Amino acid sequence: MPDEYVVLVDEQDQDIGQLEKIEAHELGLLHRAFSVLLFNDRGELLLQQRAAHKYHSPLLWTNTCCSHQRPNETTLMAAERRLKEEMGMSAPMQTAFKFQYKATLDQGLTEHELDHVLFGYTNQDPNINPEEVAAFRWISMAQLLQELQSKRDSFTIWFQILLDQHLEKITKAANESM
Repeated sequence: MPDEYVVLVDEQDQDIGQLEKIEAHELGLLHRAFSVLLFNDRGELLLQQRAAHKYHSPLLWTNTCCSHQRPNETTLMAAERRLKEEMGMSAPMQTAFKFQYKATLDQGLTEHELDHVLFGYTNQDPNINPEEVAAFRWISMAQLLQELQSKRDSFTIWFQILLDQHLEKITKAANESM
């Protein structure tokens, strides 16, 4: 597999260079990323469970898909690419907001990302790629919040942070999908 590069950015999301993905996570350098949240017409959010062999956060539940923009790739292009690669699907999406976070992962890695969050709407079930995803499920916001309280450690750290910091925006998007 060829090296995957991420786009290093400053606090204002200005491109300041590129670095191999693992090295950027080992050094904890700020880089551009995206998170896709797809909702259906019942207001449910599509979650994925990361594959067991992922290099970090294996078998944890998280948002529909997420990854990093490649150099010279727009956020929407990257989101469409990874949604197809991970979930075997496509859906209309739009950027909703962005936020920055820093969190320690397993394997000595650090996520330090300026994360572009995209919302999309579909009633289609995914055709998951088992190399990327172990399972999927649709979940109501009420059930998700209940599980975050009782089984917080079964979710990725970035998804926990996203929900903690932006729950109102996500709930509004879920309600608008109905």
